[in-house]
Amino acid sequence: MAKILVTGAAGFLGSHLVDELIKQGNSIFGVDNFCTGNDLNIAHLKENKNFRFSKSDISNGIPEDFVQEYDQIFHLASPASPPGYLALPKETMAVNTTATQILLDHVQKTGGRMLFASTSEIYGDPLEHPQKETYWGNVNPIGPRSVYDEAKRFGESLLSLYSRENWANVAIIRIFNTYGPRLDPEDGRVVSSFVRDALKGKSLQIFGDGTQTRSFCYVSDLISGIISMMNSDLV
Repeated sequence: MAKILVTGAAGFLGSHLVDELIKQGNSIFGVDNFCTGNDLNIAHLKENKNFRFSKSDISNGIPEDFVQEYDQIFHLASPASPPGYLALPKETMAVNTTATQILLDHVQKTGGRMLFASTSEIYGDPLEHPQKETYWGNVNPIGPRSVYDEAKRFGESLLSLYSRENWANVAIIRIFNTYGPRLDPEDGRVVSSFVRDALKGKSLQIFGDGTQTRSFCYVSDLISGIISMMNSDLV
């Protein structure tokens, strides 16, 4: 039974990740401050002996009673949709920078492996479709979306540094559009907006001329990929 820390455990992706890790027989320690997470996402786990939860802000440090050696740390805490990170810009920047370094320092000290949930937004307004991992992006570091984009880019830079210097065993994933149960209907992204409006009997709103492209991933497929990445030796 592995001991695993999951930040953002009450979020859309975090709660699905916790469910799968528990199903695999692990002991999970979840952290979330509910700034965009939802306690209903983890309500079914309150009596589960393999799940402990702390309502706290990981940017202020690992909760005192959760400071221990972990086999794995999944850092998913962060507002992820435009309405979320634009409403919480400082919190978004802190959780992807300060909190990321706090967790990296913990891994450096105690061992284990840490995975950082980055985003397709690190590519900015890309000029390459589809984006390859070797593509550096077309970014605006001072625009309103930079509080999310640049914070994630800096988080990746931190993990890359700790990996190059052999200070910590790390992994980076870049998440694109994901959908499924527990997705916030007001998160402002296309699938949730279509489903929300359809359920209300409203016309589906399409921005622009309709020629935009998106990649979509169902949540269970993403969770499988996240766990596979953690259990690999890739960075």
